[in-house]
Amino acid sequence: MSLISLARRGRVVAVLAGALLLVPVIAEARPGGKGGFGSRGSRTESAPARTNTAPNGAQPFQRSATPSPAQAAPAAGAAAAAQAARPSMARNLMMGLGAGLLGAGLFGMLSGAGFFSGLASLAGVFGFLLQLALIGGAIWLAMRFFRRRSEPQLAGAGAPMPRDMDRPQPAGMTTMGRMGAMAGMGGATAAPQTTPIELSGDDFGHFERLLSEVNTAYSNEDEKGLRERVTPEMFGFFDEDLSGNAQKGLVDRVSDVKLLQGDLAEAWREGNLDYATVAMRFSLINALYERASGKVVEGDATVPQEVTEHWTFVRPRGGAWKLSGIQPAA
Repeated sequence: MSLISLARRGRVVAVLAGALLLVPVIAEARPGGKGGFGSRGSRTESAPARTNTAPNGAQPFQRSATPSPAQAAPAAGAAAAAQAARPSMARNLMMGLGAGLLGAGLFGMLSGAGFFSGLASLAGVFGFLLQLALIGGAIWLAMRFFRRRSEPQLAGAGAPMPRDMDRPQPAGMTTMGRMGAMAGMGGATAAPQTTPIELSGDDFGHFERLLSEVNTAYSNEDEKGLRERVTPEMFGFFDEDLSGNAQKGLVDRVSDVKLLQGDLAEAWREGNLDYATVAMRFSLINALYERASGKVVEGDATVPQEVTEHWTFVRPRGGAWKLSGIQPAA
């Protein structure tokens, strides 16, 4: 094969490799282009109600600071398995000392001095026994230490007991029974209570403005603007995406955001926080550019596209709404 053919084939491979590298980048365009992220309070793991705008519901969150029980259980199981598979330090110490003694004996045999050459004198015998006693004591202390560390502890160990535990209790009521009764009266952690709330026209106007303002701040890489309009969790995800684009020499531009249709899916109060999930269908112009050349890598700089997403907003009682989560329509 000639050098010219090799060069041509090399250029083709380079072009294909570059195209493959752009595949994950394409999916990252637009603020909500990487799947659902954020949270909906205690309803993070439940799907929003279906609406006329999004009759098929919403996709689940792909990234969230609120792990589900299904996510927490495998993590706990993996940690337990790793702990069980981790070799005991005391066992390793015993095996190492035994191997050392065996190796010393074998070395004595190979050198012609015999396996117990070090025991030729009475002093050698006492010295050997003293060493065994010291080694055995060290192993016993190590095993006791690590056994105590591995024993399960009570959740309330070391914590002060309630004051009324010292008061006379009804006959037959044990300490654990009293603690169980206290848990039933609110001592245990319970799921937050949610109640439906009514929204006004001003609320929906605020949601529409946030739709445009968040996209504009994201497009301009305006960190201050994003912090003012989204929760800290959402800002962390946005900042991660923008930093990833910057490292790749790309910039994501969004413009001409227009709300076409919107429906309230759910609105509820949870403690001191109000939540609202709104299904919104909107149009926008979105393109991913190379920072250096300004060349469009993905999207179209002139043709609008339509998007349907569920945006969840949160506010403290009497405060301003902020974006808490984005979920694409299913």
